[in-house]
Amino acid sequence: MFSALMRLSLVSRIIIAIILGIGVAVLCPNVAPYLSLLGDLFIKALKSVAPILVFVLVLSSIANFKVGHSAKIKPIMLMYAVGMFLAALSAVVSSMLFPSTLFLDVPAQTDLQAPGSLVQILKNLLLSFVANPVVAISEANFIGILAWAVALGAAFRHSSDSTKAFLTDAATAVNQVIRLVINFAPVGIFGLVAVTFAEAGLSTFESYAQLLAVLIGTMFFVALVVNPIMVAFVTRANPYPLVLQCLRESGITAFFTRSSAANIPVNLDLAKRLGVNESTASVAIPLGATINMAGASVTITVLTLATVNTLGISVDFTTMLVLSVLATISACGASGVAGGSLLLIPVACGLFGISSDIAMQVVAIGMVISVLQDSTETALNSSTDVLFTAAVDRGLD
Repeated sequence: MFSALMRLSLVSRIIIAIILGIGVAVLCPNVAPYLSLLGDLFIKALKSVAPILVFVLVLSSIANFKVGHSAKIKPIMLMYAVGMFLAALSAVVSSMLFPSTLFLDVPAQTDLQAPGSLVQILKNLLLSFVANPVVAISEANFIGILAWAVALGAAFRHSSDSTKAFLTDAATAVNQVIRLVINFAPVGIFGLVAVTFAEAGLSTFESYAQLLAVLIGTMFFVALVVNPIMVAFVTRANPYPLVLQCLRESGITAFFTRSSAANIPVNLDLAKRLGVNESTASVAIPLGATINMAGASVTITVLTLATVNTLGISVDFTTMLVLSVLATISACGASGVAGGSLLLIPVACGLFGISSDIAMQVVAIGMVISVLQDSTETALNSSTDVLFTAAVDRGLD
């Protein structure tokens, strides 16, 4: 039976774990608390691997980053960046209109306050940026980790090919470790769901349903409103035929593969049929699969603000604007990692002084809803790659 379960996809195993966890909570509520260890171990594993994961993957991706020589690459990169920022901003607005809360185990002594004025926010950010890298990793200061990874990655761009190959191998090794941890997600989620539903009851469904509605609704808004406006601005034409074709022929495939990298051949084939210059597509689409993560921007922003709302932290719109920028930067590091956007939530939570312990609980909650969240996120990410590439190619012709 165990071997049969292991042959199932991770998504299927997570669904089974959620159903079993709810079943235990409803039928045997007295047993559920004893299963908390499974969830605690899973969260601890995520917490342990996340700092080194972010550091190595961001460092490697920047060190090996190649822009290419096509004149159209820079406008496409600009569209990627603007699109991610607008996606994060859309998530801020939707989170303000439909605030969500989470079920978190917050220590009684936890005292969290809003970051204060913009000057204070920038001061905190700057101090986090220049933190000792070893201390940043050991204390899970994700903003400091991100800053050092970007700086070292930029420096390693001028290193030898063998050094870059080593960094790539290191990133691959770390990715294998996180995949091993993610493979235990069903076990951890089973424990988390059982305990959560036993303590909070079936009302948890309502909270998660609203959270999913905000996440997926925002992603649909980005795909059907924000992206078309950007495409119309670039092409000076009706954007919807192109938008809908990209969603239909790229988005649906990406929804089921849940991998932007796996969808690259699909996007290259679609770009060819759309008449995109081959030299442009061959650089822009793989680049998009690496850094264009509008869906990840939405996920990071919505879940971070749900955490902020749950903890009762009062935040003004200026702070949320800074969060949008931080989510955009963080989203660039989400590629090539199973559950990458979820594992970067602690970076954004760090802006509000939220501890790594609480942030990792949010990551675990994200794992519970990831069956729909991650599929929709990938569909938005991957279809946007080919959409913006085709739009710039047409707009500059």
